[in-house]
Amino acid sequence: MVIPKKRFGQHFLKDKNIIRKIVDGAGVSKDDLVLEIGPGLGDMTSLLCERAERVIAVELDRELYSILLEKFGRGTGENNVEIVNADALRFDIGGLFERFGKKIKVVANLPYNISTPLLFKFFEDRDYISSMTLMFQKEVADRLTAVPGTKDYGVLSIYAQLYTKPSFLFKVSPHAFTPPPKVDSAVVRLDVLKEPSVKAIDEGFMLKVVKAAFGQRRKTLSNALSSGLGLPKEAVNTTLKRAMVDGSRRGETLTLGEFCNLSDVFAADTL
Repeated sequence: MVIPKKRFGQHFLKDKNIIRKIVDGAGVSKDDLVLEIGPGLGDMTSLLCERAERVIAVELDRELYSILLEKFGRGTGENNVEIVNADALRFDIGGLFERFGKKIKVVANLPYNISTPLLFKFFEDRDYISSMTLMFQKEVADRLTAVPGTKDYGVLSIYAQLYTKPSFLFKVSPHAFTPPPKVDSAVVRLDVLKEPSVKAIDEGFMLKVVKAAFGQRRKTLSNALSSGLGLPKEAVNTTLKRAMVDGSRRGETLTLGEFCNLSDVFAADTL
């Protein structure tokens, strides 16, 4: 019997109906190259193998890696799964794309302790990915799909909606896992966009503006941007006025389009 390890954030998904719903939601077909992160005991891996052309399953835990090798082999011959013992945060997704010559579908019940850093890595590697269908703590799923003016709307919402089209698929009860987590979970599909949803003059600077706006959520835009960007408040207020944004608003009220316009005006004034 394998005892889930807390340091790896392990909660094994055992509900076969939920596993099927995740794979269905990902739209996995025989033409697909699938990357699974944290396959655990391989229950979802088995279904992915039935549906996909090839599956690359990345597992950090050496005990689980050995179990998976025994179950699936090393991906030779007719076996269409490759088990890799590696840290997902350092896994070379670009190398996988070059090796197989096709974009990747990421399908995973992510280890919750590294789900957000992994997601930002996927955003960085988005040129190699067609879609991501991922299980998160529900609060993370809510942030990915949040709209302006809500408490869940923030930096993660902006990144997700800049680079992908996120869709909240369904909620998952703790009882679907062994051991049950203390929180509800949810599955989100993020379809990678061919181009960012808004086109800023300087995308990196726009994201810097976003981070500054949300850095101190209780502050007005005027104060948060002055502090976060290291600019005099008078200069910030001048730029906000030129961008036709009320400086007394807060970051969570701005749409992605407004952030784009605001950063373009800031870029013209300060860069």
